[in-house]
Amino acid sequence: MEMRNWFGRSVCVLLLWAGLASAQTFTVLTSLSQIAPPGGGGNLVWTLVQGFDGNFYGTTQGGGGTCANNPFATCGVVFKVTPTGTLTTLYDFCQNNCTDGGAPFSGLSLSPSGHFYGTTTTGGTSHNGALYEITPAGKLTTLHSFTGANAEGIPYGPVVEANGAFYGATGLGGASGYGTIYKVTPTGTLTTVHTFSGTDGEQVGLEAEGLLEAPNGDFYGVTAYGTLGSNGCGTIFKMTSKGALKTLYSFDSSSAEGCGPFDGLVQAPNGDFYGTTVGGGTANDGTIFKMTPNGTLTSLYNFCSQSNCADGSMPNAGMILGTDGNFYGTTIYGGATNQGTIFQITPGGTYKALYSFCSQASCADGIFSYSRLIQATDGNFYGTTSAGGGGNNGGTAFKLSMGLAPFVQTLPASSKVGSQVKILGTDLTGATSVTFDGTAATFKVDGRTLIVATVPVGARTGKVRVKTPKGTLVSNIAFRVLP
Repeated sequence: MEMRNWFGRSVCVLLLWAGLASAQTFTVLTSLSQIAPPGGGGNLVWTLVQGFDGNFYGTTQGGGGTCANNPFATCGVVFKVTPTGTLTTLYDFCQNNCTDGGAPFSGLSLSPSGHFYGTTTTGGTSHNGALYEITPAGKLTTLHSFTGANAEGIPYGPVVEANGAFYGATGLGGASGYGTIYKVTPTGTLTTVHTFSGTDGEQVGLEAEGLLEAPNGDFYGVTAYGTLGSNGCGTIFKMTSKGALKTLYSFDSSSAEGCGPFDGLVQAPNGDFYGTTVGGGTANDGTIFKMTPNGTLTSLYNFCSQSNCADGSMPNAGMILGTDGNFYGTTIYGGATNQGTIFQITPGGTYKALYSFCSQASCADGIFSYSRLIQATDGNFYGTTSAGGGGNNGGTAFKLSMGLAPFVQTLPASSKVGSQVKILGTDLTGATSVTFDGTAATFKVDGRTLIVATVPVGARTGKVRVKTPKGTLVSNIAFRVLP
């Protein structure tokens, strides 16, 4: 599938977006121009993650101090943005023969330890990418260096922490070069748990495919393409932790249901999975789909269904489930200025474009969002763009408020009685009680954004509630008590 040249668009003009509801407020937190390469070229900016301190952490594929004078270098950085917009560079990757890695193609994952984990596509001892750990203060440790094409592959996607290890997907790996799924222990030992054959899909390079761990312990994911049989536009699969993989759905080469399911899936409370494709559909501009756990797929929405693609075109990233029960995502193109949108869709398929990028003068709000949104514990949505933002054309970090209430988030999302659980929030100072599905827990307030609690005896699977002087905060998902 041929991708459009996303830096080759004409300069947008100032437009007012009349459809903004009173509860919606879009805010630019900061321009990322200071960490972009000269001219902003190649500064792909990935998905943010909220840390224990309430700040947001992210990565870029290009830019940084090491490559400050090279407009074509793909070094990249790890950065931090505060909720008020203060930008700090935590780590500068370098290019070519760098053992620490370079050119990340995905964002960071937050561990219950409070540290972050991520991957790069260059560097490492074999110069084919690396899995690394980085602290909130910016101390980076390389855990594993990948051996490259037709071997371990190149890690273009993020990692998920499960079963005491880190799981992810590589492009171009395995005997046939169709990609792999791997796990890496905290000490850096890699095991390939599945090798793609082409008939079950192909994990190509340059696409950040991630895995979703479901409550049943299985992993679910997508392949962007397939080269053999009828799955020329990718697959959806499930896999056990030991590597037994089953293809649940194949996107046919006719791409009527979509083509190229990039960036993974999100699961609804009823067990159904939702995702996006970057191409295919009635206008070949991408789709939104849902799929039952047994593999029955329904197309919910075809992008560019409105005149001039005012609804958006080509969603490069997957969606997230908001606390209001709706799904939220971004597109690269379309909208009032053809520079991308933020959208909302209900589980039943009612679609609404919420914001068109380049709605501010000189595209100060950014253009081309290649990353997923996140919903922070203050109830607001946060994301990034990869261009625009004024100055050096390096993109932006932004906030979208939909008037949703604050909540708390547990890390991990499941654990046994007696184990410690981190509870993230926005204003937890003075908390007086923590309950797991109504059972009181012992806890310690470790600052205004973090509580450390112990899963109490008698706790059952259900919502976690934290009582504070300003009200009771409820967890965004049910915490699972493991046997």
